[in-house]
Amino acid sequence: MVSQVLTSRKGDVPSPIEIAKKTMLGQRVFTFGKGRSEGNKGMKALLGGKGANLAEMASIGLSVPPGLTISTEACQQYQLKAKNLPEGLWDEIMIGLQSVEKDIGASLGDATKPLLVSVRSGAAISMPGMMDTVLNLGLNDEVVVGLAAKSGERFAYDSYRRFLDMFGDVVLGIPHTAFEEKLENVKKAKNAKQDTDLTASDLKELVELYKQVYVEVKGEEFPSDPKKQLELAIRAVFDSWDSPRAIKYRAINKISSLKGTAVNIQTMVFGNMGNTSGTGVLFTRNPSTGENMLYGEFLVNAQGEDVVAGIRTPQDLDTMKNVMPEAYKELVENCEILEKHYKDMMDIEFTVQENRLWMLQCRVGKRTGKGAVKMAVDMVKEGLVDIRSAIKMVEPQHLDQLLHPQFKDPSAYKSQVIATGLPASPGAAVGQVVFSAEDAEEWNANGKSAILVRTDTSPEDVGGMHAAAGILTATGGMTSHAAVVARGWGKCCVSGCSNLRVNDAMKLLVIGDKEIKEGEWLSLNGTTGEVILGKQPLAPSVVSGDLEKFMSWADELRRLKVFANADTPEDALKARKNGAQGIGLCRTEHMFFASDERIGAMRKMIMATTLEQRKAALDQLLPFQKTDFEGIFRAMDGCPVTIRLLDPPLHEFLPDGNIDEFVNDITKEVGMTEEEVYSRIEKLSEVNPMLGFRGCRLGISYPELTEMQARAIFQAAINVQDQGVEVFPEIMVPLVGTPEELRHQASLIRTVAKKVFAERSSSVKYKVGTMIEIPRAALIADEIAEEAEFFSFGTNDLTQMTFGYSRDDVSKFLPIYLSKGILKHDPFEVLDQKGVGQLVKLAIEKGRSAKPSLKVGICGEHGGEPNSVAFFAKAGLDYVSCSPFRLPIARLAAAQAEV
Repeated sequence: MVSQVLTSRKGDVPSPIEIAKKTMLGQRVFTFGKGRSEGNKGMKALLGGKGANLAEMASIGLSVPPGLTISTEACQQYQLKAKNLPEGLWDEIMIGLQSVEKDIGASLGDATKPLLVSVRSGAAISMPGMMDTVLNLGLNDEVVVGLAAKSGERFAYDSYRRFLDMFGDVVLGIPHTAFEEKLENVKKAKNAKQDTDLTASDLKELVELYKQVYVEVKGEEFPSDPKKQLELAIRAVFDSWDSPRAIKYRAINKISSLKGTAVNIQTMVFGNMGNTSGTGVLFTRNPSTGENMLYGEFLVNAQGEDVVAGIRTPQDLDTMKNVMPEAYKELVENCEILEKHYKDMMDIEFTVQENRLWMLQCRVGKRTGKGAVKMAVDMVKEGLVDIRSAIKMVEPQHLDQLLHPQFKDPSAYKSQVIATGLPASPGAAVGQVVFSAEDAEEWNANGKSAILVRTDTSPEDVGGMHAAAGILTATGGMTSHAAVVARGWGKCCVSGCSNLRVNDAMKLLVIGDKEIKEGEWLSLNGTTGEVILGKQPLAPSVVSGDLEKFMSWADELRRLKVFANADTPEDALKARKNGAQGIGLCRTEHMFFASDERIGAMRKMIMATTLEQRKAALDQLLPFQKTDFEGIFRAMDGCPVTIRLLDPPLHEFLPDGNIDEFVNDITKEVGMTEEEVYSRIEKLSEVNPMLGFRGCRLGISYPELTEMQARAIFQAAINVQDQGVEVFPEIMVPLVGTPEELRHQASLIRTVAKKVFAERSSSVKYKVGTMIEIPRAALIADEIAEEAEFFSFGTNDLTQMTFGYSRDDVSKFLPIYLSKGILKHDPFEVLDQKGVGQLVKLAIEKGRSAKPSLKVGICGEHGGEPNSVAFFAKAGLDYVSCSPFRLPIARLAAAQAEV
């Protein structure tokens, strides 16, 4: 039962104590109206984002149509009760409805004073297009007559036919096309180009045709009882929580642990009451660029779904300013109030009914990476937020968008531009044309880059939209489904390209006199809206301007250092430009593939059967290694460089496929017989190479290999130090599982150091440490720390060995595990904090108990994943290391871990 005792009135917002009481009392229905509400913006978990923000807008005095919100807990109870309404919930809804009816002096089902309502979903986390909406609920043959007497026949029957279509589609599962076919037939018969050209009489005829659709498709009459309509609509919203598209959206966006969706039942206000009415969607700042100006769209004589569904191509807000100046002025004031109140950019839906403005929804707006950074920097300058708050406004994936490639030379392709649409989501995309979401997913799974081309997109398309490199639609505006979803993902999108003709059946795109078939290459510029023929060259984006300022704030706040994984001087320079404070992983094996001469010498070393042959081959490799190390040391002047000794199994350096030519060359160069070469190759092959002859096992078996690499490192370090470069080499021994293994290799390295320093009459400071990538090493980290000056967690191998999953084979079952909820995340992408994470924590604790000065970092792929970085910061690591292009993301994640 709705507790009148707990109801706040006239500008009051419930206190945290009141909220706690309501939750404990099991309140499931919360009412709101102008100047009063039973909830606030802090109750998103219970009321959903939409319900919480409606309550907040009402409580601060904005014009919000009265309504009620059914809580997410009620949805959870509905799911647990085999999709039956929980006991007592309907009575609570009726009491809440009576409060709304009293507020506005109208009643649901009353033909003389009709109340019509909208029924919308709203989860705690915004999921655009994922849940279902019903408008104009409460209409039937009697109520429509009363509405016509009050507001005019054409408006009444237009609202009725919209309701029949939406209710049939959303609630009863009747395909929208069944109604659309009837509409098109009537328009054709009446010679009407637009829906608005139909008369009241035409719409009455259409209503009867729509009611026939119910009988034809469902075999039953349209439910005319408004309360039955309401019950069915509430059930439909609850059911939509478990719809395939909602489940897929949550999986794609890693949304979990939510109770369900709330249901918002709100008094209808009408934007389709003639030229003094309209509806719109806006952002208080440009969500693509971050520019501080209103950005949105408006339709005269339309309902909200017409804008967001892309059914009609809308006009910009200047239209509203010209035709409804007073409502526009109030809207601007409301935008300023909401930005100051929420201290963020807001996404707002509104309706004007006969020149009166109504606020239907507000939420913190989704934005592109470029927009997010500019807004954060500008809002600090404006004094709206402080730096710590600004750091939280930019999500790590926003930076990922900024690091995506752009077109190399936009002026070069101008002659190939075949159409221009709306720049719905910036960036560049190049791919082969597909016409269905299913095909986009299939092509992506096969390693192909796809451009998804649709007349418009719907929530059913989210899987294909996510898989596609870019999205192109013929209809819809800047706030259509395609635009909003693409911007949220940082996906390039061009929408509202009106001269496109999409033939799904023939898999054909027609633009003017051009015909583009499935599989042909197309390029999209989401920043300009250009559609370009062919496969245009891309270039990486540049970190500058607002981003540099923003990242400087992040660097000031974070404790965790951020290093890069870099194997070449070129990679090291990129890393330095992207803010690397050192190199956390330099994989020496990658250097051997740089030229035929290098890999040739490496293969000779592998095939050698005597120490002399092996040393001769290593002598050839040493200058190559030394040159590369010199380049990396120069690039990282003044920063530590962690160099991992040779790690992969030796057979990985042998050629793939037909090896006859290789065998022939080796027999000549090494003086072995073909039989001896084949025998050697056979001995190198392994059943399970991941756990085989690799890492420190190579250096222990062939000490001369470790000696050569150590000599190259120390000679290179002294060479560049003599040139004025500050150098800090850190030599990392891989795949250690016992302290004896590390002791053996560390002794070799230090012996070589002494020899080189004596030969050169010079020395450098250096460290010797190890990768912790075998679970046993984590368990005896205190013993290993006695021999090590630093630990670096190789979380890729540590994850493999902890789970017993092979990275090479995991794709065979991982998608099944994720879809069935056996795993919440790919453990090779997001650190498994309960298992692998506990090994990391244990190793740090044990290692530092034996050696308090122990330097600890991580160099696996998890070093650039935001959730993992936050874990590492709390665990007490000194640094994370990731690929050069993920450095800004890791820097931001490290800062956010502190705020």
